[in-house]
Amino acid sequence: MTADPAAAPAAPPPPASKAPPRGPFAQRRDGRVAALQYLFAWSMNVPQNLAVDLSYFFDTLEHPRDHYAFGEELINGVIEQVADLDASIKGLAHNWEFSRIARMDLTILRLAMYEMKFRKDIPPIVSINEAIDLSKQFSSGDSRRFINGILDRFKDQLGRDARKA
Repeated sequence: MTADPAAAPAAPPPPASKAPPRGPFAQRRDGRVAALQYLFAWSMNVPQNLAVDLSYFFDTLEHPRDHYAFGEELINGVIEQVADLDASIKGLAHNWEFSRIARMDLTILRLAMYEMKFRKDIPPIVSINEAIDLSKQFSSGDSRRFINGILDRFKDQLGRDARKA
């Protein structure tokens, strides 16, 4: 049997739906990972239109954009405070030139320090632990000691209980 050339082409399959939302802790983790990925790319190529770029970025992810609301807050906050965060990193990275810090490690530090300084709803120790976990997943084995050292010194400068929000 041969196909009828006059027949209409088959309709494309419907687009795959986004994955269902996860619990609040997993959702925050997903948000941190998305923020890390976006900020890493942003650090290498700052977009002309952040809103458009963010829209495109979130459209490529597994869950709907609102699932990553926490991550989007982190992205906007880090970008807004990047000069302040970088100044803090420069002051804490003893015997290490800022330009030599691996881009992924710098992104993890910016993200964690933003949370520690500007997100009073998150205990600093949680931000440090999350940064260490991100470094295990996205950076080299030696990075976590470097990141932990910088964040531990930063925590001591905050003047608040590291275990309380």
